[in-house]
Amino acid sequence: MPYKKKIIFFFSLILFLGITLQIQATTLGQSLDFNIDSSYDISGRNQLTATLIKTTSKLYFYIDKTWWDSQSSPRQDEIINKLDLLSQEFENKIYPNLTSAFGSEWKPGVDGDERITILIHPMREEAGGYFRTIDEYLKIQMPESNEREMVYLNANQVENPRLKALLAHEFVHLITFNQKDKINGVSEETWLNEARAEYAPTFLGYDDPYEGSNLQKRVKIFLEDPSDPITEWQNKKSDYGSINLFTQYLVDHYGIVTLTDSLKSKKIGIPSINESLLKNGFKEDFSQIFTNWLISVFVNDCNLDLKYCYLNKNLENLKINPALNFLPLTGKSTLSVTNLTKNWSGSWQKFVGGKGVLKFEFSSLAGLNFKVPYLVQDKEGKYQVAFLNLTKEQKGEIFIQDFNSKVSSLIIIPSLQTKISGFDGPDPTYPYTFTVSILERTPEEEAKLIQELLAQIEELKKQIAEVQAKINVILASRGQVSCQKFERDLYFGLMNSSEVRCLQEFLKSQGIEIYPEGLVTGNYLSLTEAAVKRYQASKGIIQTGYFGSLTRAVANQALGH
Repeated sequence: MPYKKKIIFFFSLILFLGITLQIQATTLGQSLDFNIDSSYDISGRNQLTATLIKTTSKLYFYIDKTWWDSQSSPRQDEIINKLDLLSQEFENKIYPNLTSAFGSEWKPGVDGDERITILIHPMREEAGGYFRTIDEYLKIQMPESNEREMVYLNANQVENPRLKALLAHEFVHLITFNQKDKINGVSEETWLNEARAEYAPTFLGYDDPYEGSNLQKRVKIFLEDPSDPITEWQNKKSDYGSINLFTQYLVDHYGIVTLTDSLKSKKIGIPSINESLLKNGFKEDFSQIFTNWLISVFVNDCNLDLKYCYLNKNLENLKINPALNFLPLTGKSTLSVTNLTKNWSGSWQKFVGGKGVLKFEFSSLAGLNFKVPYLVQDKEGKYQVAFLNLTKEQKGEIFIQDFNSKVSSLIIIPSLQTKISGFDGPDPTYPYTFTVSILERTPEEEAKLIQELLAQIEELKKQIAEVQAKINVILASRGQVSCQKFERDLYFGLMNSSEVRCLQEFLKSQGIEIYPEGLVTGNYLSLTEAAVKRYQASKGIIQTGYFGSLTRAVANQALGH
């Protein structure tokens, strides 16, 4: 017990001293040392000294001392004026609106001070700012912690109109830490953490006007690499483009509640979104919404279906350009391609050219879960949406008739949707193959044609049989027989027989190795008997020389009977 008390006293002393030090350093113009993220800092530093240049009821503004001292006095005055406007925007709009929607940040927080620290220092060009979770812990837990509720902004963005959007983004990260880590005891997956932060500027109305807005910047990034997975987070600029445009669609159709309810859930990532959708009475799940989004960023047409377009007016003209695949305009052709993809990534393939029936085949690895919507575009430019049915082995095929006559193009949008959690870190890639062929007709048409031909053959056989029957009647009336079929046994000794003549003609037609003499006399003598034996031997029949029922049956089969 005494040991435990000493530990409690030791922690209390640390907290007391920490708070005391914070309070002593809140005088304008005073400086403090801060730990920073070297991957963002323009000079790669992990520490700097910053000067407190402004305080409000909710904020401390610290600026990198080295950078601040290098600015002229007029320039410093301009920066302070910009920060005055930013602090007013934060206290009057950003803070009340975001906390009302998403909940509060941790307060008074690890430092016992309800004010939030904003540290401004020069960062690499593409960075707007960042948030460090470790600042929310004591130094004895995280030695690199600054023991504050704080965010970091790029000094080079101070005069950018997007600065308020950047602050709103980072502030959502502060809120998320409290709602997930502190209250629910779970850490949100990075992609969804960023999704909420990315939507904050839109939620606050900062994307109007669109020109120069954060949204316009994200659209440009997205169009450069629309296939970037929304769930894999590598902190690349393309990550911000794809997650922003997906979140815009999600909130467009299912409301901000999908972000707020999932934030307050004990679940994280995709399961938390699905929980929110179910709670609010939506029948679609994350998978269906993602698939519809992939279709929307290609066609973006509310007239086709409301679920295939953006409702945000700033995004009504957004459309990606698919990869184009040309097929030869004449003759049969086949194109086979194997691609690699990751979970929750889009791929758009368009097929034009060719003429006839287009056969599309898709295949991947068994055990995966691909979704393959496709769009058929007619000559008037109108689309029809359908979905490829895949087997458990992830195989499927479709046939498109009248390609390049009534149908102008086929667009496929395959996406892998197997993994639903554990997205912090690089994801593996998986292969899929598609094969496109131009055929004269579909398998159904081929089968129908074959049946029609077989029916015609049967009809011709009937007609031939009828004609043959008539011939047999005529021959019988003249005392002759038909050589089309052997009706009775023939044997050695028959003389002047028309049926023997037919047999000799048949044996002669089998080649010189069967009947080298080739005589047609009507007399069944030694040469004919020897020829019958050779024919029987060639057919695996016992060589008797007697043209009986078994030999007749084989001969009649050769004659088509």
